[in-house]
Amino acid sequence: MRSVWLAFLLLAVSGSAVAVERVVSLAPSLSEIVVELGSADLLVGVLDAGERPAELKHLPSVGRYGQLDMERLLSLKPDLLLLWPGSVGPAQREQLKHLNIPTYVAEPHNLEQLIAQIEAIANQLGRPERGTSLATDLRQRLDKLRQRYRRDQPLHVFYQVWDRPLYTVGGGQIISDALDVCGARNVFADLTLPAPQVSVEAVLQRNPEVILASDQAQLDAWKAWPQVAAVMNGELLLVTDKGLERPSGQMVEATAKLCQLIAPDR
Repeated sequence: MRSVWLAFLLLAVSGSAVAVERVVSLAPSLSEIVVELGSADLLVGVLDAGERPAELKHLPSVGRYGQLDMERLLSLKPDLLLLWPGSVGPAQREQLKHLNIPTYVAEPHNLEQLIAQIEAIANQLGRPERGTSLATDLRQRLDKLRQRYRRDQPLHVFYQVWDRPLYTVGGGQIISDALDVCGARNVFADLTLPAPQVSVEAVLQRNPEVILASDQAQLDAWKAWPQVAAVMNGELLLVTDKGLERPSGQMVEATAKLCQLIAPDR
């Protein structure tokens, strides 16, 4: 195992493809990326958190979000782990470090990082040409969205994650970058936490022109403050596409739908 680990490190540094045969994905978004790369045949186990792609329904589970079944994981004898840090608790992440299993850690904070990580994952899977092809397509689509929705004065947007307590996304969260692509600006982009808790008063003070949420009742609640620009202009918009919640290749298409929602006139 030590020789495999050393080889992995050398190949990772050089950027060369590494041939793997047994991959375990420890995040739904990473599982989706493997499927998008046409490499589902390499997966031998996945971490569960919601609906799986059809191609992965037959695979063994290695636990659920935040709770990894370490014994099941080891029984699958993976030669590569794909990890998003938030999907596994700190104690178990520390355990994984001592298993000497090659691990690729992905935590993109913007869409360009996401695309670069898709390419890197393809390299780790030993299928770099698939990563290059997918990344090229995603970058072209993203460039077109930026050109189409660019504004000299970005729209000020409040993206509501939850209402009790009130949560939003910070500037380092990938959804904040998706808003930028759409010619908008997250009114809480100055906050560094991925999902900061904010107050109603803070939202009122920043006076967003658009409020986005995935629940209609949460949007309707803002009508109690008619002085907010988003309420005055009827810009309380329902986000129905779940693709924004999982940073995989599908997030570019989800971003296109977000742009259309925010600026249908473009």
